[in-house]
Amino acid sequence: MDNVNQFIVFKVGREEYAIPILKVNEIIRLKGIEITKVPNTQKYITGIINLRGEVIPVLDMRLRFHMPQKPLDDDHRIIIVTVKDKTIGFLVDSVSEVAHIAEEDISDPPEEIYDINTKYIVGVAKHKDRIFIIIDIDLIVEDRPEPELL
Repeated sequence: MDNVNQFIVFKVGREEYAIPILKVNEIIRLKGIEITKVPNTQKYITGIINLRGEVIPVLDMRLRFHMPQKPLDDDHRIIIVTVKDKTIGFLVDSVSEVAHIAEEDISDPPEEIYDINTKYIVGVAKHKDRIFIIIDIDLIVEDRPEPELL
């Protein structure tokens, strides 16, 4: 195992996703964190938080992946990342682990799964008896969906 990558593994719905650990600044619990709603933003923007004096927008990954919203509970986490000098929070259902995955255990996603909602998938990782979907966190932030028409 020459090249081993570290990923933060998290759940959104029943699926497990992974992002490179180097993209993650920190992972925070919701306890004591108030998410302030912001009117007239994209539907998947949950709001903003004040983290040690820094105002950070929070994206709900369920809504970003076109899943139904889930009431917040003790398992929810906000993964704080920096993308192109912007600090962003990603609300996820839970964070399970840091996984060490060898390069040979990461493959391209199968062609058959590509559509508009899977464009963020950059790879599939096999880890023990599990499969993680590796997502491009930069693209999720940069990609601006078309405004929904009424």
